Amino acid sequence: MTSPAHRYPTVASGVGIGWRHPHYAALLDRQPALDFIEVHSENFFTPGGAALSVLLEGRKSYPVSLHGVGLSLGSAEGVDPWHLDHLARLVQTIEPVRVSDHASFARGTGLHANDLLPVPLSRTALDVMCDNVSQVQDRLQTRIAVENLSAYVQWRGNEMDEPAFLNALARRTGCLLLVDVNNVYVNALNAHLRGECADPLNEGRRWLDAVQPHHVAELHLAGHVHCGDIVIDDHGSRVCDAVWSLYAHALQIYGAVPTLIEWDTDLPELQVLLDEAEHARSVPASRPALTRQDA
Repeated sequence: MTSPAHRYPTVASGVGIGWRHPHYAALLDRQPALDFIEVHSENFFTPGGAALSVLLEGRKSYPVSLHGVGLSLGSAEGVDPWHLDHLARLVQTIEPVRVSDHASFARGTGLHANDLLPVPLSRTALDVMCDNVSQVQDRLQTRIAVENLSAYVQWRGNEMDEPAFLNALARRTGCLLLVDVNNVYVNALNAHLRGECADPLNEGRRWLDAVQPHHVAELHLAGHVHCGDIVIDDHGSRVCDAVWSLYAHALQIYGAVPTLIEWDTDLPELQVLLDEAEHARSVPASRPALTRQDA
């Protein structure tokens, strides 16, 4: 299956941060050295208004990556036309370096879960997601990146593991992959708590090793929280040492992939995010950014 060419300027390497409302003014005032900024697409769907005006101002200084949570790419009902229409308009306005969403579903018959729910790792679910990703790419006329989940429930009878599912999705649709390193570790920690994984770090390395490097277009780093019998990917703290270790491993496999510091809850001062970005920039890659067509 062929995929559309990327119509907009791209960022092949470097480090960015998630740009959230409390930091709008500080980022515009300070103009820190960042390779790109990333925003949640759905926050800017309203035509005109203050939010879009601020994003356009940020776009003057930084490449922008649009990261969504609402496409529901795994939904058997297909992609919501209203959502896709608004995303297409935003993409045309912003000309982002990347458009991304999650390998998840949120919509069912008469239901919107308002959450990122995992899909079965089956051939049927893969067919559904391939159809939806292809529809989105055809409409946007650009490749999108699809992110792995932190999943707190599991389906029975999976026919493949998550890396195999994502590799097949990228191969069949031409989409790219956004590897969230924190999600990989959170899932491994929860598997360990369930007695299914002896060593979460080794499990994380195994997962990263299984993803084909030429599909990977971006990495995410974030914090998580231990809540007794479960670990939650809350994006509310600094990146922990174990995730930094997995990030270093990822760079050895994938090369110098664009990396985002993601922080969404309990937001600190902007400088804390910039410090995390500087830490990410200091981690060496084994080689320059891999050649990825239109990545």
